[in-house]
Amino acid sequence: MRALRGLARSFACFLYSRRIQEPGRPAHHTHGAQAPREPPHSPAALRVAPSRPAPPRTTSPTAAPGHTTAPSVLRAALRGGRHKMAAGAAPGRPAEQEAAVEAPVEEEDEEVAGAAPQSFKELGVTDVLCEACDQLGWKVPTKIQVEAIPVALQGRDIIGLAETGSGKTGAFALPILQALLEAPQRLFALVLTPTRELAFQISEQFEALGSSIGVHSAVIVGGIDTMSQSLALAKKPHIIIATPGRLVDHLENTKGFNLRALKFLVMDEADRILNMDFETEVDKILKVIPRDRKTFLFSATMTKQVQKLQRAALKNPVKCAVSSKYQTVEKLQQYYIFIPSKFKDSYLVYILNELAGNSFMVFCSTCNNTQRTALLLRNLGFTAIPLHGQMSQNKRLGSLNKFKAKARSILLATDVASRGLDIPHVDVVINFDIPTHSKDYIHRVGRTARAGRSGKSITFVTQYDVELFQRIEHLIGKKLPAFPMQEEEVMMLTERVAEAQRFARMELREQGEKKRSRNGDDDDTEEALGVRKKVAGGKKKKRKAF
Repeated sequence: MRALRGLARSFACFLYSRRIQEPGRPAHHTHGAQAPREPPHSPAALRVAPSRPAPPRTTSPTAAPGHTTAPSVLRAALRGGRHKMAAGAAPGRPAEQEAAVEAPVEEEDEEVAGAAPQSFKELGVTDVLCEACDQLGWKVPTKIQVEAIPVALQGRDIIGLAETGSGKTGAFALPILQALLEAPQRLFALVLTPTRELAFQISEQFEALGSSIGVHSAVIVGGIDTMSQSLALAKKPHIIIATPGRLVDHLENTKGFNLRALKFLVMDEADRILNMDFETEVDKILKVIPRDRKTFLFSATMTKQVQKLQRAALKNPVKCAVSSKYQTVEKLQQYYIFIPSKFKDSYLVYILNELAGNSFMVFCSTCNNTQRTALLLRNLGFTAIPLHGQMSQNKRLGSLNKFKAKARSILLATDVASRGLDIPHVDVVINFDIPTHSKDYIHRVGRTARAGRSGKSITFVTQYDVELFQRIEHLIGKKLPAFPMQEEEVMMLTERVAEAQRFARMELREQGEKKRSRNGDDDDTEEALGVRKKVAGGKKKKRKAF
């Protein structure tokens, strides 16, 4: 009996040593936090073995006939088998079948993670508003709309950052209209904008989206009779779109008008509102509207003032940023031309001739230069129309509507038209005067290449503008190529341009005198003043008013 036990012990030691020496097998297996097991020939193993129940006697494939493996070796083999099952394929199933079963799950996860909503209905917008979006041609939501609309429908405050032309108006208009459907109320939302033209444009979009549900809006901006605005406010519209200064006037002076029941506050192009010294008016507005409201802040460029406003007006906001850095649209082709300042007018005329057939927006730095350049181009036969802050509001809207209706191909404007205006057919933006603030460049060139279209921008750089131009390149993170030019052809235009400049100066002088005699009434040069007729001695027939 003792000899038989010794023989079993020695055979177990042999098997154990063979198992350790097998390539690719760890020297010992531990399961969980168990301590390493003693070798089967140690005294401790021998003492424990008799007290355990006898395992089933299984014949080892490598053992000689009539011999059995030791219990400790069987347990170790079972543990090794479990490790193999956990790390590899299931027992009795080929590895190829295992991979085939697991692969579809991984693909499904990737599809769920990468799938973007293809309709407004998927974002949670109601059927009525989805139909309105279809009628406006909004088939697929833009990036900022995908980010902002679901969060807004949950009732959260939002800071929306996206490049120009990315559909920010729809991102705040749809959640407001849906909330209005759920809880109808007058004086429901207030939208603050920096410019009058942008206010009218946002009002048009609200009216279009809410036409089927009977939404009424009122535009409260400067340059328009306050009495008619007071009558509009007395009707208590659902949505008010306003510039801050005129809204504060009505809050202080219009009897019966208050915003105590307001539910939504939107600031569109908020950095511009603050940069235009509206900060005092905005503070007054924030004091008279309820604190229990939803606040949406939208801008294409983030400034320190906007961050300060975020602390003052928003509660635990969600930042929906499509682009964190300042950038222009990918489909926008950007160029520059380096020219002497005395020949700027000649180069402008050359480019307008070279790119004839396109629709242009030409940005100037001052109202006077805008007016002068418009008169210059008209004297050369171009259908140009100005838009600047010294025109009356009715004439500003008239100029904008004529350009939108394609009755005029060239709109000369100051930065009053650089923000938010959505004119789909603009093909080329020309920075006739380089912007002093680099961020204004992003907004100017954003008037073209909107909503996935392509466009072109050309910036005039004179010997005095090199530093400003380098700042713009640094801001957008790219070096702009030069626009191809034929210098000889430009110089051939100088004589005609010089004559047109002389006529433009004479017309400007007459306008100034006429303006003073009318006590400051504005003129947008829609009617030619007939200077050329006077110079030519009345031989030419007076041109038809544009």
